[in-house]
Amino acid sequence: MTVNNSGLVAAVAPTGTAVITAQFVDATQALDEKDTFEMTVGSGASCTDSGGGGNQPEIPEGNGSGQCSWTIGSPSPGTVMRQSDMDPGANGVIRADDRDSEKFDVLKGIPTSESLYTNALADEYLFKQDWGKMSGKTTYDCTVEVTYARQWTVPGPQICTETGCTPGPPVTKTDTQSKTYTFQLFRDYSYWQINNLEVYKINQAEMSNYALPGGKVIMTPSGYTPPSLDSSNDPDVNSHVRPANTSSITFTPPLLTGGLNSPPSLPDHTSTLKGMAESNTPQSKVSNDMVNFNGSTIMSSSETTKDGPIPSNIPNPTTINRDVLYKPSNMISNTLINKANTTSSGEIYYELLPGNVNGGANKVFPINGINTVTVHTPVVNYAWVSDDQPHNQKTVPNANRAALILERPFIVRIPTSGQHLDAASYPGYGNRDYAKYFRIKQVRFPFDVYNEGRSQFIPAKTWVDIPVNQLDTPFYLPVWVDEGDYEVEFRNVAENAPANFTEQQDANTNLAHHAASDTVPVDVIGRLYDFHVTDISDYNWENVFLKQIGRPEPTGASYWTGLNSIDGDPRGNLAPFILPIRPGSHPVQGFKNVSVKTGYHIKFDLKTKGNMFSKQDGIRITPSFYFVSRDGSSRQEVDLYYHRGRENLIRIGSAQDLEKRFVVLNAGLRNVPSTELGDTARYRYSYELTPQEQSQSTIAEYMVRFVDQTSHQKIWVGRYDWLILSSPIRTLIGPKTDIPPGVNVDRANAAIQRWYGEYSLPADVYAVQKGTDLETLARQHPLDEKSAIFLKDGYIVVNFNIESLRGGNTDAPHLQYIHAPLMNQWQIEGFNRSPANSQGSNWPLRDGDVVFYHADQSSRNDFQSQVPH
Repeated sequence: MTVNNSGLVAAVAPTGTAVITAQFVDATQALDEKDTFEMTVGSGASCTDSGGGGNQPEIPEGNGSGQCSWTIGSPSPGTVMRQSDMDPGANGVIRADDRDSEKFDVLKGIPTSESLYTNALADEYLFKQDWGKMSGKTTYDCTVEVTYARQWTVPGPQICTETGCTPGPPVTKTDTQSKTYTFQLFRDYSYWQINNLEVYKINQAEMSNYALPGGKVIMTPSGYTPPSLDSSNDPDVNSHVRPANTSSITFTPPLLTGGLNSPPSLPDHTSTLKGMAESNTPQSKVSNDMVNFNGSTIMSSSETTKDGPIPSNIPNPTTINRDVLYKPSNMISNTLINKANTTSSGEIYYELLPGNVNGGANKVFPINGINTVTVHTPVVNYAWVSDDQPHNQKTVPNANRAALILERPFIVRIPTSGQHLDAASYPGYGNRDYAKYFRIKQVRFPFDVYNEGRSQFIPAKTWVDIPVNQLDTPFYLPVWVDEGDYEVEFRNVAENAPANFTEQQDANTNLAHHAASDTVPVDVIGRLYDFHVTDISDYNWENVFLKQIGRPEPTGASYWTGLNSIDGDPRGNLAPFILPIRPGSHPVQGFKNVSVKTGYHIKFDLKTKGNMFSKQDGIRITPSFYFVSRDGSSRQEVDLYYHRGRENLIRIGSAQDLEKRFVVLNAGLRNVPSTELGDTARYRYSYELTPQEQSQSTIAEYMVRFVDQTSHQKIWVGRYDWLILSSPIRTLIGPKTDIPPGVNVDRANAAIQRWYGEYSLPADVYAVQKGTDLETLARQHPLDEKSAIFLKDGYIVVNFNIESLRGGNTDAPHLQYIHAPLMNQWQIEGFNRSPANSQGSNWPLRDGDVVFYHADQSSRNDFQSQVPH
């Protein structure tokens, strides 16, 4: 650059720096400050010295700066994600234990004391979700202050030289101008928020039914993992949107230049500044609400730029395992009566989990489809009463009735097993043991009984409790029970029976009934027994029956059927005091071969039990006759003949046989006890005499007359071929003591009867083989007592067929002593069919043999006329 004389500096090069020195011409003068300076040539405007050749003005620099402030605008809801499962789909069953092997079909029937299980299925959880997308804008309000530098020219001062003044160059003029810019920026944002969130876990389930304990059971979850939920929610947008700050805006505007006397106008840099602000403003950071479910992120709250991540849906639940809501062993109370098709209901409870948002409360839902339950407690009754056939002496036993024998034990059997409902249609029932369901077993007799040991008397028509597990129960039949047909009642009562229960025969297949009944027909039957010979009028036998010859004091000896008593137990008598009376029966030495001579009678008595105390009752004895050789080697049935006056050879049992037989009750050597006669007389007075007859005497007078007079009267009992022992020669010998209250003592006394009889063959009797036609033989050959046709070398055996007759019915004998179809009392009492004889062999005996008469010895050998004995 150059400096002219006037001090004007002019650049000679585009750029560069020069040091300029200034000094006064007068060396004595000096500058106050430095006298040199550097000047740089640049692109700026030239400077002139407005002072007319002094320094040019310094050109100012422009600048600008500013900042933005943000405001988060309110968001607007947009897309929503809604999903829910609030129907648990709950269903359930009530069934019989054990699950998968149920013994009963509860729809058909299940007994009390059995157990049920309850089982419910439902969704493992319930939920409701509502995710809302929130969108909005953040507004940035920006302010930028820009200072512009301006430059223009004005006419410069004249330049004066020695030669004069000329117009100088234009002088640069500068200044600065400021301008404030304001504008807005926007940043979009979006995030997801929880509008509603509800998640429920299973709390418990309930089922109700008549058959359940207390009518209801509660099932708490077992092996159940409830859902987990973690959430955070904040409705404040400021919790979700975090705008970025705009970095500082720095702007250096260009130098504004104008013309001569023309300052430049300010430009508009809004777009430039806004562009700078836009580039200096990042997007906002956003975050969603947070939902974590079962360990999975459903809605992430992680910070993202501008838009929150799209959440997912809570997954739909699955059905719980069948063991979660399962309760076995719910016992059906034995107090519940039978009921069909009892209805069921149920509820399942869901509990709202913590972490819910905007609503929700614990929920209760019905359990659908629970089946009905039929309570039906089964009992059966197939009772049985022992049939005492070995002691049934009836002439015609009733095969349809069990025989109960007076003064004998019997058994009732009440099983707890038997056929109930068909098991194919009613599982668990069928033919089996039902003892588990019994409360009690009961039997009721229409007659008095005792317990087995006779320590307890049970009046008729009394229900007797039998322990359920006791199959057989023995009882004892008193002697005063009337003979005849009865029905023994049984009922087995279910454990759940109400007070007023009803019964059904055999089994309560109809559940309206709580007891199973049964009836067993029985036949109460008496006895015919204790036949024995108490006296023989043959003088050879006096020392057997009398303590002293000629005196009536008895020895008490008698000849019984055998060594046994009525039921086969040892009686206590010893040989030879057993029937028949034969050689060897006499107990005294020297009389071993003695039997009984014809013409002598035997006295006997026998007993009955039962309804043999009416005036028309009696004992029929039908004799039959056999001949046994003296050595006992042979036996044959014979007909017997006798003479009567001028009538010869009258066959016993023929139309000509009209000889009557008589018995005196209170005869000598019969030794009827006076108490026996008195008891009989008292009964007759009370029950057989008419009121008019009773009015004729007192009972005491009647008893005296009976003992002293009536009992000594001869009573016709029949002929040689039949005897009927009737009431006048019957006494009553029933029990007199230990009669239970309520039992008629007279009836008890009458319940056992003793029948007195006697029998003899004619003194002159002739035996021939049965069926021999003597009349024809007599026409061919004259017959006398010594004729060979008559059997003499041996014994005539009298055999008795003994039967009882009820009500005078001779066509239908009641009991048999020997020839009953089911038993033989003669044998029970120990009759020996083949005892040894003195010949070293055995006597050929038959049941009913009573006495051996000597076929060749008669009472006439002792006296010309029979002497009463």
